[in-house]
Amino acid sequence: MKQEKPVRALCESAILLALGIVLSYVKLFQLPFDGAITLASMLPICLISIRFGIKWGLGAAFCYSWSQILQGGVFSWGLTPTMLIASLLLDYIVAFSVLGLAGAFRRRGVWGKIGGITLACFLRFVVHFLAGIILWANFEEFVAFGTSWVGHPVLYSICYNGVYMLPDTAICVAIAALIFKIPQINKMMASVEVKK
Repeated sequence: MKQEKPVRALCESAILLALGIVLSYVKLFQLPFDGAITLASMLPICLISIRFGIKWGLGAAFCYSWSQILQGGVFSWGLTPTMLIASLLLDYIVAFSVLGLAGAFRRRGVWGKIGGITLACFLRFVVHFLAGIILWANFEEFVAFGTSWVGHPVLYSICYNGVYMLPDTAICVAIAALIFKIPQINKMMASVEVKK
């Protein structure tokens, strides 16, 4: 395991973070209320965690969550201050910050890296799912699939979040599996420790 200087790690993380932000604008499918299938926008954030560890990954994912807040339309939904703060915390900050946990199995080879990416994406889905049940259960005006879903918050949250999170996760995992087959990229993504 190599050791990297913090400046290099910071530069690589900034480049991957910028790539993730740019990819988040490439939306293959857009749902109302900010749900979207993107072109593997979560992958660069996961790669930071895989390369430099969970601490760096969580920091980058936290920064990424703020870019998603600025990009999203949550401020135009007419929420009460309490609902706005709760939505910002759950649907954005916590949901996107968990992507930093992708490096949990980074030292277990390619399958560990792919498993970590899958876990991080699944945890993001879980946070969105819980936010759907906790925050949006009584907001009939936020129904995306018709009024027959009102009164069924668990089913609605699974369906709404699953419609975009499942394909988004599949795209990230598929691209990760492809890029980790390239020996040069696999070598470059070897876990490193950052000198303090």
